Amino acid sequence: MTEKSRALARLPIFVLVLVLAGFAAAQKKVKEKDLSSLHREWLKLTTTFILPAEKEVFLTLTNERERDIFIEAFWKQRDPTLATPQNEYKDEMTKRFAYVNSFFRRGTVREGWMTDMGRIYMILGPANSIERFEGTAGLHPTQVWYYYGNTGKGLPANLALVFFQRGGGEFKLYNPVSDGPGSLIIDTKGLDLTDHAKLYEKIKEMAPTLAGVSLSLVPGQIPYGFAPSPQTSLILARVFDSPKKDINSAYATHFLHYKGIVSTEYLTNYIESSTTVEVIPDGLLGLDFLHFSMSPRKVSIDYYQPKDQYYCDFKLSVSLRRGDVVVFQYSKDYPFYFPPDRAENIQANGISVQDLFPVAEGKFGLTILLQNAVGKEFSLFEKEVDVPAGDGPVKMMPPVLGYGLQDTAAATIVPFKVLGHQILTDPKGTLGTGDDLAFAVGLVRLPRDIWAGGIVEVAAEGSQAKGKPVPVRTIKLSDLPYARTMTFLEKAPARDLPPDYYEVSFTLKNAAGEVLDKSSAPFILSPAAVVPHPVTIVRALPAADNFLYFIGLAIQYDKTGTPGRAEAFYEKAYNMRPDYLEGIVQYADFLLRNGKAKEALGLVDKLRDNEKFRFNYFLLKGQAHLGIGEYGPAIENLLEGNKIYNSDTRLLNTLGRCYIQTGDKTRALQALKASLSLNPDQKEIQDLVNSLGK
Repeated sequence: MTEKSRALARLPIFVLVLVLAGFAAAQKKVKEKDLSSLHREWLKLTTTFILPAEKEVFLTLTNERERDIFIEAFWKQRDPTLATPQNEYKDEMTKRFAYVNSFFRRGTVREGWMTDMGRIYMILGPANSIERFEGTAGLHPTQVWYYYGNTGKGLPANLALVFFQRGGGEFKLYNPVSDGPGSLIIDTKGLDLTDHAKLYEKIKEMAPTLAGVSLSLVPGQIPYGFAPSPQTSLILARVFDSPKKDINSAYATHFLHYKGIVSTEYLTNYIESSTTVEVIPDGLLGLDFLHFSMSPRKVSIDYYQPKDQYYCDFKLSVSLRRGDVVVFQYSKDYPFYFPPDRAENIQANGISVQDLFPVAEGKFGLTILLQNAVGKEFSLFEKEVDVPAGDGPVKMMPPVLGYGLQDTAAATIVPFKVLGHQILTDPKGTLGTGDDLAFAVGLVRLPRDIWAGGIVEVAAEGSQAKGKPVPVRTIKLSDLPYARTMTFLEKAPARDLPPDYYEVSFTLKNAAGEVLDKSSAPFILSPAAVVPHPVTIVRALPAADNFLYFIGLAIQYDKTGTPGRAEAFYEKAYNMRPDYLEGIVQYADFLLRNGKAKEALGLVDKLRDNEKFRFNYFLLKGQAHLGIGEYGPAIENLLEGNKIYNSDTRLLNTLGRCYIQTGDKTRALQALKASLSLNPDQKEIQDLVNSLGK
């Protein structure tokens, strides 16, 4: 393979990598009773801590295999020690489930997990201590379970949950507000059930320690006027919600949407990520680029012993769509090797995969899928992006923020490069006081009069500023030469601001001081001088291959129904690299689909002597000859192509149409029927065959 061929092999190829499944929400759910006994039992086990979104997804899955994989992912989201083979949370909940079904179904027809005691035990586990009043004269059988509450989940430091039993049957969870102290007393004749003070005293005579918790779930807390506090209901709600806190259901919805795209071994390992996406105009090429940086919250690494190196192996897949139509897509591999002395730092600080691609005007849905073969992990990001058209009033693009600037080679296009400098971005958006606040802001459709007297005011407002933003910069537009699209790049020492949560605003004003447009972006300034930032991985496209950007835009404009602009970009790319044969195939196919057969015929001769593109040469040449009405040469070329590959429906359909034009119905039917045997779902060809058979 020549060096030139190797270079071409390394280029990104615009191939299908994603098929979105947005219809998932409309899928039919299975009824719980129709699940297998194993899966019904799992739903019982997880009743107290499964999120509604998780259950919704589980019931939408279509087969046993998918449900088994989902259950594995469910437990993994709750595993406190992912690095070990044991899942302590799963083991504990399974043990609790067995216990409640053994001990709390006594005296009731319900299973133990359905009882109040069973639910609390599943949520909080065994009580730190239990006080029983099951033989106390004058009181219904009662138990008080004392717990040390998890304050991080909104519970009081100490918690007392009361269960009481009236008329036999199971113990019921007591609520001081809705049940009231009187419900604990057997004989309430002559008692005023609204006089909580007297009821408290009555219980205190029989069981002093029970009296206190009859008014409040917090031991030792006597509410004002002895009236049970409404806070009780809030505490109980937090108890039932506590096992669901800190669990993000995003993995579940991604499991459903991408189970046909992400291979099954990855589906159980969804990793949340921080992602930055910005559209930045490139003045040199005159194109808009979508830049992005994606940093998974966790990165698995492995050791490669022959070279004493650690590594991770990322694959990036990007899709841009308008409605249900995928207008652009590509994939890239990012293998990353590093010495052992960097392993701890990389796992602590993370990795950020960055890239960019040209983007057409309009509104699009962006999907970024990042997979790490080590650990079989995947992260997903979706966002709507809006690239402004060339006409309309002046508009300010969303700003790009970073923690510093870095010089780059003049001819190289890299992510977040602005005016010869790369903005060092951290998707987490956190800066240290030793960093610079670097920022870029772009203006599009800028009139000359606004450029002549306009300014952009930059200010940072912290959460503690109370409406008093700190001025950072005032940018005078005319300090740079005029252009209809302009980008301004600045930096300021972060230490000039006190640590806080900030919103940095960019306000465009004309010479009269009128506000024309405004944009903003958040960042966090840590009190630490040095904040760890992720290691950045980039695969920059060589400057000599910039023509691929124009092909990418041509594809987008073609898919969005703008053939004039698509043709202009195909022509631009062809003029930049007339020897790029794959581009010729795409360009010629576009011309043929848009009724320009003569122009296509002039391109395809460059494919003739390349063995790899020999079939494309005969196919495209045959299609071009058909397009200009030269049926004999068309048939001749198509038959040559069919000798190379005889199972291409495009060729067979074109051949059939050529035979129809020459009046050879028999051979036309042979070619078209051969095409249908390869793909029966061609209604137009089937109709053509039917019409020929009459």
